Amino acid sequence: MRLWSIHPRYFDAQALVAAWREGLIAQRVLGDDTSALHDHPQLQRFRDAPQPDAAIGAYLTALADEADERGTGLDRESIVVEAAAVGQLVVTDGQLDYEWGNLTRRLIERSPAVADRWANVWRPEAHPLFTVVGGGIAEWEVV
Repeated sequence: MRLWSIHPRYFDAQALVAAWREGLIAQRVLGDDTSALHDHPQLQRFRDAPQPDAAIGAYLTALADEADERGTGLDRESIVVEAAAVGQLVVTDGQLDYEWGNLTRRLIERSPAVADRWANVWRPEAHPLFTVVGGGIAEWEVV
C-alpha cells in the first residue's frame, strides 16, 4: 500500500488510479479493527489523526479533485466521510524527498513524458492534506 504525500498533480494516470484504489482500501481498513491490514505502516499517520475517517476522506477528495481537473472522474460517492475542515497532517521534507525519488523512478519507467514534465522539480508540492516540516524519512516508512 502506498498513500503518497506528494500532490497528485505529479501523478501519471496509473499512479492516480492506484492512489485512489489504495486510499479506498485504507478507508475500509481504518474502519475495521479486525482487518489484517489495520496495522499497515502507511496508515499510521491517518490512525494518529484526530478524525482518521475524515483524514482519509480529505486524502481521497484531493485525488478526486485532481481527476476532475484532468477531465476524468473518480466516484466521489465512495468517500465515506468527505471532510472540508479536517485540518492538516504533517509530512517531513525528508519523507517527501524519499517519495519523490520513488515516484520519479516509476514515472521514468512507465510514463517518460510525465517524468520529463516534472524533471526540473527539486521537491514537489505536498498533497493538500499535508503540511511540510523539517525532518527525515518517517519512522513508519519501509526503506
